[in-house]
Amino acid sequence: MNIDKTGAPTQAHGGRVRYMILFMLFMVTTFNYADRAILSIAGTAMKSELGFDAVTMGFIFSAFSWAYVLGQLPGGWLLDRFGSKRVYAASIFIWSLFTLLQGGVHFLGVLWAVPALFMLRFMVGLAEAPSFPANGRIVAAWFPTAERGTASAIFNSAQYFATVLFAPLMAWITHAYGWSETFVVMGVAGLVLSMIWMRVMHNPKDHPRISPAELAHIRDGGGLVEMDQGIAAGKGSQVNRGVKLGYLKQLLCNRMLAGVYLGQYCINTITYFFLTWFPIYLVQERGMSILKAGIVASLPAICGFLGGVLGGMISDRLIKRGVSLTWSRKIPIVAGLLLSTTMILCNYVDTQWLVVGIMALAFFGKGVGALGWAVVADTSPKEIIGLTGSLFNMFGNIAGITAPIVIGYIIKETGSFQWALVYVGANALLAVISYLVIVKDIKRVELKPLDDAGQPYKKLSGVES
Repeated sequence: MNIDKTGAPTQAHGGRVRYMILFMLFMVTTFNYADRAILSIAGTAMKSELGFDAVTMGFIFSAFSWAYVLGQLPGGWLLDRFGSKRVYAASIFIWSLFTLLQGGVHFLGVLWAVPALFMLRFMVGLAEAPSFPANGRIVAAWFPTAERGTASAIFNSAQYFATVLFAPLMAWITHAYGWSETFVVMGVAGLVLSMIWMRVMHNPKDHPRISPAELAHIRDGGGLVEMDQGIAAGKGSQVNRGVKLGYLKQLLCNRMLAGVYLGQYCINTITYFFLTWFPIYLVQERGMSILKAGIVASLPAICGFLGGVLGGMISDRLIKRGVSLTWSRKIPIVAGLLLSTTMILCNYVDTQWLVVGIMALAFFGKGVGALGWAVVADTSPKEIIGLTGSLFNMFGNIAGITAPIVIGYIIKETGSFQWALVYVGANALLAVISYLVIVKDIKRVELKPLDDAGQPYKKLSGVES
């Protein structure tokens, strides 16, 4: 039970509108990851038809992340300037359009198919760049601190649900109709989703169905309900003003954030292995058919989804029981990532069901430990939440460039996935070290005020360095 300022009991939640907003974030993020993962399902058929080798496939996989990384800071600026609703709607529409266009690359012939596919994947990555920083902004606005771990874990767990829901569907479409139709179906569905988003998404203070009690619950619990207030009227954000290079320097020089960025890079290495090479691992290394691999790939994803939700719930429960924010976030992160290193054991077993079981356990652990976006919501300076989330996402998704290429070279040079699994497991261990050694206390960063030249004032008092 919550107590108001007069000592009288209030409704603990006051309403459920914020959960409808979270459901919408979950659905959009599900499509976001499904569109990223189409190539891993259709990849084997495309390689046969268009003549790709493993290294070429690795570069095509990475095309998305080159653009995704480059688009992070501009995407964060757009979010802080124009608000989450409009920028996110445009993002969904554009990435879905380029997903749709990938279905036609086979008409170009083998010579032009590779550069065309690379460029279309590049454009999908550029369009998706604002998506996760927008998720972080929306959760920071719609949820109090003690609920952000669960909320962030739920939208982040959509990456696993995307595999659960769409991997079997995309594998069936590829098997029954061909790989190009998979891109068409997902592209059209995304275009429709962008229209739905514009109708249902609102800022907390502007939502027609939110009750005063729920708004007070969010605001009094630390939710930044006024984040985008005034943007719709063209007045600019009340919280997120201009962004200066001096602010970026402060973020980059912060030890806590540096450790969080390194940890996210390592965590995303695991993510991109599952998004890109894992179905191909099941086909090439374990002898499964494309259809079976698509179905089997959903099983570890279910465990990842359950682990993701559980990690957020554990973290928030620890906060409510009085454990510090630092350890409430670190305990599930460290425990989950240590569990994810078990994927290396797949190198020592031959039975298919045992391989899938070990991967499911590793994916479950990765889900439990994937609380980076909750940490971002906890630590971002209030003035530049969009930019801070974009910087975090930029460093994290460099793994989307490096992991597919590195794994592709490992496979080409060794002829198997054994050392690729060691590489991915080592990244999980490095993330644990980063959170335990580099990241100290987890707390919100307070920016030093800047003068007109973008430099910190010389005399400061009571401001975190």
